[in-house]
Order: sequence, then structure tokens, then C-alpha cells
Amino acid sequence: MFFHLCQSCFNPESTSASTWKQRRLKFLKSMRDDLETRLAAINAAIETIERQNSQEEI
Repeated sequence: MFFHLCQSCFNPESTSASTWKQRRLKFLKSMRDDLETRLAAINAAIETIERQNSQEEI
């Protein structure tokens, strides 16, 4: 996932405190969403390999 990083986006002195907090919250939530997506993909891959391994043992 790509995050647009700019000087004013991460400089709390260039915006009001409220605006800064909203931007930070939005950024952190999008990071969390990205990590949740990646974790779901990893879990699916693990389940697939475990299922394949158990079928080979039969």
C-alpha cells in the first residue's frame, strides 16, 4: 500500500491540532487496514499448506 507523504501532512505546526489528529488517525487506520489484509493473506496461505500437508500424510 502506498501512502502519500508530504511535509505538511506530518508537521503538526502547519495545521490546527484537530486537523493534525484527524490526519494522523486516518493514516493509522489505513496502516491497520493494510496490515489486517496482509495478515488475512498469510493466514490463508498457512491454512492451505497445512491442509496440503495433512492430505499427503493420508
